Amino acid sequence: MEVLSQRSRDAAAEFAPVEDFFLLSIYGDARSAAGACDFTFGNPHEMPLAGLLEALSRNLHPQNPEWFAYKTSEPEPRAFIAEALSRELGLDFEPEDIALTQGAFAAIALSFRLVLDAGDEVIIPVPGWFCYASMLRVADLVPVKVGLSEPAFDLDLEAIEAAITPRTRMVVVNSPHNPTGRVYSRKQLQSLADLLDAASHRIGARIWLLSDEPYRRIRFDNAPFVSPAALYPWTLIDYSYGKVLLAPGQRLGYLAISPRLPTEQRAELRGATFPVQMAMGWTFPNALMQYSVASLENVSIDLVALAAKRDRMLHSLEQWGYQMVPPEGTFYLWGEAPGGDALRFVETLAARSVFVMPGTLFERPRHFRISLTANAKMIERALPIFRDAAITSSGRY
Repeated sequence: MEVLSQRSRDAAAEFAPVEDFFLLSIYGDARSAAGACDFTFGNPHEMPLAGLLEALSRNLHPQNPEWFAYKTSEPEPRAFIAEALSRELGLDFEPEDIALTQGAFAAIALSFRLVLDAGDEVIIPVPGWFCYASMLRVADLVPVKVGLSEPAFDLDLEAIEAAITPRTRMVVVNSPHNPTGRVYSRKQLQSLADLLDAASHRIGARIWLLSDEPYRRIRFDNAPFVSPAALYPWTLIDYSYGKVLLAPGQRLGYLAISPRLPTEQRAELRGATFPVQMAMGWTFPNALMQYSVASLENVSIDLVALAAKRDRMLHSLEQWGYQMVPPEGTFYLWGEAPGGDALRFVETLAARSVFVMPGTLFERPRHFRISLTANAKMIERALPIFRDAAITSSGRY
């Protein structure tokens, strides 16, 4: 007799490559060894931001007996986020449009449960964040993987349109995009909005758009950002503070409803967020993080220093013949492994204690991802090893 549900088995199968790399591979412990250069996950490798520590310390001391009581989406942080988000995106959000969550993970899960039913199909980008598919499977939903347009990794509108069926109910867009760092233009997003509106009418059911925006505030060279919520009314936005604060272990995020959504549907979604979050397992942020929202609004990793790390690595790698995608946002570099075999390339680096993420985790076996959250010492130690790996893997620069 089977012990696990089918949804559990399906979710585990989708996530197996990441689980193996993160927990079971021989590199799991080696990445944290002294002297190792860890460019795998977006984890901090320096002490936390002073502004984060100050905000948490200031709100740690109770001001009333209910300071650490149950918290839902509390009125004060909701109102603050709605006002700040309205200024940032140029849309008229109201507090009721904001559902506070335990990071973007919970916001994405909430979006799936609010508007999708078992068996619905969701179009997700490939390469893309490696948790979408498993999260969909565990909710009895069907991931439909659609490749981005290479080599620039733009949205492939023709491929998205071809993937739409009568069961399609959502398309996920991630901008700035993990792992490539692309920030999609207004023109691309408007074309997608037009496509989804026409397709919704064709299949007789509304196709929602989930705009996955955890890297929205991490952009280089003043790259402009447009949220699909400004262009397509049936958009939900997920956001995480963990990226800009470089503190993924402190879970704070939200799901926002586009203010352009028709009034009746907007009201239905607003009314459903609390019971659905409660039924999902009380997915609200803890009290301390909610009290700290206003104090954290202007706290950020050093984007100038991050850009300098990007430039240092990007220019060096390109000099040695690496084919890279210059990132417009996020804290990642994405490129093609010399010789075209990402696993072999990863092993070559790992033999000298430099660890990067193979593209196989993103269903792209020729590519690899570097996290720029590595510190400056790691970068300088690793660069000669990247140079040598280019020679070893391809025989040339």
